[in-house]
Amino acid sequence: MYDKHPFVYIMASGYNGTLYVGVTSNLIQRIWQHKHDKKGFTGRHKVFDLVYFELHTSMEAAIRREKQLKNWNRQWKMRLLEEKNPRWIDLWEDILRH
Repeated sequence: MYDKHPFVYIMASGYNGTLYVGVTSNLIQRIWQHKHDKKGFTGRHKVFDLVYFELHTSMEAAIRREKQLKNWNRQWKMRLLEEKNPRWIDLWEDILRH
């Protein structure tokens, strides 16, 4: 389910930490890359926790949503992810099990 489907996701460095918003067509592969990245933004800022994701019907819709979220202020992003994941739990293990 998590490959070949367009997703928008939010990664965090921990509760109330640095946020990263991204889009992918293979959620498991992309999150694995973030978790093992040492040189890019997520590696430099230790942004390794998948705290939010949403499935879209097309890559175009996912890209539009990613751009929308990137333009949101931090408070709006935090409210969005806390509605679904109030404790900022890393969802990585959950997506691997399904």
